[in-house]
Amino acid sequence: MAIDQTTMRANWRCFLACGIMLVTPFQYGIDFGLIGGLQAMPGFLKVYGYEAPNTAIGWNITPVRQQLISSLMTLGAFVSSGTAGFVAAKFGRKMCLWAACLLCVVSNVIMMTTTSIGALYAGRLLNGLANGYFMTFSQLYIQESSPAKWRGLFLAMFQFCTSFGTLIGTIVDWATAKRPDKSSYLIPLAMIYIIPAFLVVAMIFIPESPRWLISRGKYDAGVKSLAWLRPDGANVNIEAEEIRGAIEREQEIGGNVTFLDMFKNPVDRRRTILSICAVLLQAASGSMFIIAYKAYFFGMAKVASPFAMSCVLSAVGLFALIINACVVVKFGRRRLLTMNGLVICGILQLIIAVVYQTQGSTIKAGKVLVALSCLYMMSYNALIASYAWLAGGEIPSQRLRSYTFGAAASVGFVGAWLTTFTAPYFINPSALNWGPRYGYIWFGSCLVAAAWVWFYLPETKGRKLEEIDEMFEAKLPARKFRHYVCTSTIVSEEKPSAAGDEESDNEKAVAANVEVSNPEAAPVGDVPGHR
Repeated sequence: MAIDQTTMRANWRCFLACGIMLVTPFQYGIDFGLIGGLQAMPGFLKVYGYEAPNTAIGWNITPVRQQLISSLMTLGAFVSSGTAGFVAAKFGRKMCLWAACLLCVVSNVIMMTTTSIGALYAGRLLNGLANGYFMTFSQLYIQESSPAKWRGLFLAMFQFCTSFGTLIGTIVDWATAKRPDKSSYLIPLAMIYIIPAFLVVAMIFIPESPRWLISRGKYDAGVKSLAWLRPDGANVNIEAEEIRGAIEREQEIGGNVTFLDMFKNPVDRRRTILSICAVLLQAASGSMFIIAYKAYFFGMAKVASPFAMSCVLSAVGLFALIINACVVVKFGRRRLLTMNGLVICGILQLIIAVVYQTQGSTIKAGKVLVALSCLYMMSYNALIASYAWLAGGEIPSQRLRSYTFGAAASVGFVGAWLTTFTAPYFINPSALNWGPRYGYIWFGSCLVAAAWVWFYLPETKGRKLEEIDEMFEAKLPARKFRHYVCTSTIVSEEKPSAAGDEESDNEKAVAANVEVSNPEAAPVGDVPGHR
């Protein structure tokens, strides 16, 4: 009896390799969970803030310092992810992740040994450079190494690990927040060493991305990597040839790759814009406002036990991601998830703003704000977070993937930086003092983003990267991606019964797809039986 080669058990080595890569978003999440909480710790504020008897904490920090501490990490991530394409042209995914581990350790040494605000800024910037590489190259590895069936699950788990890291960071902050001295924030910062140490060792035992190896002309090494990642007995030569064929076709079109190639021809330009805008959906939802400042936000809104409520908020978001991981392989990225998620999150941001506008900083309003924030995090994590990065990574071509996804991640980090940098002006009592009314802005942003998804974002669920290439080359509108039947899919499914029948069977398959794909013969969206 033949073994199903699409099961988790059969693909255990691929799950192991991608599982190792999934610790990188955990590191990114820990950073956000820790740094957001430090700004509400008296031990930290005694060094970098000032006394403020009128606040719930008794201490405060200037908006400028708050902006830079929170946003310099995302600024550094913008720089490193923006240069990912150039770096990837020479170095592999694993090498860049090793470099990120080194940067992470250096940045943390600086932050733990200084009391100078300038040195703290420098540490945050270096930490951002590391996190940009962590988030970009680990996702590239997963996208290029995982089978089409499981790619969505891996990217859902990617977001799960980000939120899990945020939760752990928040819990550690909660446990140390009452310490009156510097140990209150030095203990949380010490956790940042754990993941780089693990990653440096673990990556020795997994292969490099097969698609990257083949794109660099190392075909035999790519086949060997693919054989390690796929089930025993799988015919990896066919998949390797498909990858090489797709890469060769792209190279014939563009030759040597440069940054400008992302915009030269209409197909690549469309894929670049779609990838960038897809990743930018996370920032458009306003999530960074709540994620980065939840403890401070709750504290200034006079919510009881702001650190405990921050832990609850992170835990709720984590629960939503567990649900998301169970359905990600069944539902698409477009209508049911990202678009609906943006509408729901926008409405919740509006309600949060209205409640605070009408009720103010009362005990009752605080409870309502916590409940609404929990609903927001559930909706964001279940319906937006995973799919924004997933769609942004699936859409680029192999020839330009490191450039395009690097640019998309870079712009995504700019969006996150813009949110974390401007939020203090709106929520800090010494500035505009809007507090939760900041949600009015994100209500409008979510609606605009939802409209963009409806009109422009194509459905790529369950497609091989080579199939996505074919659909873009066919210049399909976004609404027709879901039902399109790829030529390569039909050819691979119509296996010849005998060697002598190979040519005729393939010709019939291609001819059948031409009829389906020809809009004059039969519109793709109207083909019965295809989902």
